[in-house]
Amino acid sequence: MHIIVTRLRNWFARYERPVSSLSLIGGFVFDAITLKRVDLFWDNFWVVAHLVIVAACIILINREENEGSEAVFDSKDPAKLHFWLVNILQFFFGGLLSTFIVFYFRGAVLAVAWPFILVLIAAFIANESLKQHYTRISFQIAFLFLSILLFAIFFVPVLLHQIGPAVFLMSGGLSLIVLLLFLWTLRAFAAERFKKSRGTILGLIAGIYAVVGALYFFNLIPPLPLSLQDAGIFHSIRRSTSGDYTVTLEHQTTWDAILEYVDIYPAYHAIADTSMYAYSAVYSPVSFNTQIIHEWQLYDDATKKWLTQATIPLSVSGGRENGYRTYSVFSASASGKWRVNVKTASGQLIGRMSFHVFLQDSTPSLLTETKK
Repeated sequence: MHIIVTRLRNWFARYERPVSSLSLIGGFVFDAITLKRVDLFWDNFWVVAHLVIVAACIILINREENEGSEAVFDSKDPAKLHFWLVNILQFFFGGLLSTFIVFYFRGAVLAVAWPFILVLIAAFIANESLKQHYTRISFQIAFLFLSILLFAIFFVPVLLHQIGPAVFLMSGGLSLIVLLLFLWTLRAFAAERFKKSRGTILGLIAGIYAVVGALYFFNLIPPLPLSLQDAGIFHSIRRSTSGDYTVTLEHQTTWDAILEYVDIYPAYHAIADTSMYAYSAVYSPVSFNTQIIHEWQLYDDATKKWLTQATIPLSVSGGRENGYRTYSVFSASASGKWRVNVKTASGQLIGRMSFHVFLQDSTPSLLTETKK
């Protein structure tokens, strides 16, 4: 049995890099399939379990390095505990980052939130390519704080049933408190190592907090736990006695469907000054009742700017699996590029509907569809 374990251990050490890469990719695919919503107990338990394992690995690694000789903690020998602790740390950090990519990507409008998503992807890649830096306590703490902060940004709103700048600042404050408690614990096990890197650690924490805060206040972070489940621009909307919504829309060619999918202004034909209907189904957790805004905008070719034509507040109730359905109405007053931004009351973008209005003398041929 000992021989088998030794051979497996040596095999892993030899093929460590490809095995690690494949496991992280496999973990990302697993997360994308299994993780459903940020307000579900087991999805959040998955994140918390990863954070606990990561924190334990950091303490064990630094305790060993604080007390052991350089031969013990610098060796790449798979017979050493340090070798496995670093690999476990890397694997579970990868799991955390893949979870955050899945959650935030689902709630993102890429045309707006791409800088934040790019930061997450870069961190995920760095987790794999910068493994040698996991021996540095400052690198470990930086990744841990980023993970705690990203978790708190969507978990605190779920707990408080609120969203907005005040809740974000509360999430950041809670993240700092949790990290300070962890650092206090870590110092008890590795006081010397912590003391040597204290300045670097504080600088990294401040930098991460500043960057994430800037991304939030520039409305570049998806407003989890809210997410847009369905949306569209229709010629009419009627709610039936059963609660379903009956909508009328133009017949779409395959090309129109592709344009709508990539958000390149599908055509909307209408008689001048007739009503356009913006439909949205926004998911929010149970008891998370909030207000959203439909911001109707028309692109001005002369100034190259989007001009707001109307800002319509709408109420959203939480708990419906497919999102709370509501709509706003505005007049087809001009031909050109239009969009309806679905936003939180504080201005974070939940989703967007872009379309190109063509005014004509007759009503186009319409289809009927039911929104359950």
